[in-house]
Amino acid sequence: MKIPFLGPRHGKSGDAALPADPEAIAALLSECALLRSQADRAGVRLDDTPASLEALDQMVPLWRDDPETLPWLGNDAGLYLGTVVVRTVPGAVWRIRRDGEPVLRLASGREVEVMGPGRQWVGSGVPELSQLYAEIAEP
Repeated sequence: MKIPFLGPRHGKSGDAALPADPEAIAALLSECALLRSQADRAGVRLDDTPASLEALDQMVPLWRDDPETLPWLGNDAGLYLGTVVVRTVPGAVWRIRRDGEPVLRLASGREVEVMGPGRQWVGSGVPELSQLYAEIAEP
C-alpha cells in the first residue's frame, strides 16, 4: 500500500516524512473501511482491541469469492492489525518507508511489516491476526 498523498518529502533517513502529529497518521491508517464493513455485516465489532483480532480470525471468509476485493481487504487487515498494536502496545508507532509502505516501529526499535501478513490472512486465514499480534506485542 503506497501512500502518495504524503508527498515526495523525505527525511534524512530516506523515510517519507510523516505529519508532525503521530496521532493524526494513526487515525488516518485506522480507517480500514472495507474491513470494518465486512466485519459489521458479520456482526463482529472492531473496537481496536486484541479481542477483536480473535473475532476476525473466526469470521467466515465470504470475501474470498470476490478476487477484486482481496487486495483491498488485505491492506485493511494489515492496517487494522497495526492499529490494534499502536493503540495497545506502549511505544508502538507507524512509520512510512521510502517505498510508501506503512510499517510498525516498536519501542525496542524493531520494525514489523503488517501489510503482507494482512494480505496473506485475507487469502488463506494464515497467519491468524491474533497470533501475529501476540508475537508483535511480546516484549
